Amino acid sequence: MENINWSDLTFGYMKTDYNVRSYYRNGKWGDPEVTDSEQITMHMASTCLHYGQEAFEGLKAFKGKDGKIRIFRMRENALRMQASCRGIMMAELPVELFEKVVLEAVKRNERFVPPYESGASLYIRPLLIGTAPQVGVKPGNEYLFVVFVTPVGPYFKTGFKPTPYVILRGFDRAAPHGTGTIKVGGNYAASLVAGEIAHEKGYSAVLYLDAKEKKYIDECGPANFFGIKNNTYITPASTSILPSITNKSLMVLAEEIGLKVERRPIPVEELATLEEAGACGTAAVISPVSRIDDLDENKSYIFSKDGAPGPVSEKLYNKLRAIQYGDEADKYGWTTVL
Repeated sequence: MENINWSDLTFGYMKTDYNVRSYYRNGKWGDPEVTDSEQITMHMASTCLHYGQEAFEGLKAFKGKDGKIRIFRMRENALRMQASCRGIMMAELPVELFEKVVLEAVKRNERFVPPYESGASLYIRPLLIGTAPQVGVKPGNEYLFVVFVTPVGPYFKTGFKPTPYVILRGFDRAAPHGTGTIKVGGNYAASLVAGEIAHEKGYSAVLYLDAKEKKYIDECGPANFFGIKNNTYITPASTSILPSITNKSLMVLAEEIGLKVERRPIPVEELATLEEAGACGTAAVISPVSRIDDLDENKSYIFSKDGAPGPVSEKLYNKLRAIQYGDEADKYGWTTVL
């Protein structure tokens, strides 16, 4: 085994032993194929390269104290990938095939699942791309589905510590009725410029406002947004937000610990009344927000003065991770145990 310092992993790519692929040709999906090659060969006129026929997912596998490997909410990712397929007219990937390929990829790379004490996990990246050569703008008829895995540490170097976010009104992540609700690369390409500006100014990420009116909170570049106030978990409702599986899980857990849950438009001024704020997603689970600077309005909304996460965010974070690692009973059937 490579000499991996599990507790010092970043959120980046590391070569593992195998990836698993399935091809869609002649109207049907082929049996999964295992390969140790990291390369993909495709036609220069492939629809993924020219017309953005590309979707991906992100999920994780965790090693518990009991030595068992658990994959978190795999079926939800499979269903969300189907929504992405419908959104950009790709051949819909069957849920069973998605799960079969993910399980095979994790099993083949079991030695790369970080140990329980490390705080690291195995990141799983399913990718679906259009490979048919085409010059006209229309859906292709050939696709490649590939799943690769890589061990990762925390998404933000600081881990579970509050960091600052910024509102930049000059940028939109996605249009109200565009591709914001599906997980396609174009949404992330659209966030790169604003993301880099935010990083240069010392912020973790951008908090986007709705593209139509710039009145309501939408989401952060790589994650959903939530706020806590009056014993209530509040998260935006919008036609351009990716439905985060982590956010969905946190809403269930919030109700379990006695909070009310509201999914509704959040006016930007309401930030002033929130007791806690956070970004949530597969990569970071919860990234607590220390403050949000609205540079155009010359305002700052502060959520953490002492550098510590809020009590509700911390409770939710610990509860979700306990389920992921098998430390707490999985009464919702969220984990698949290998």
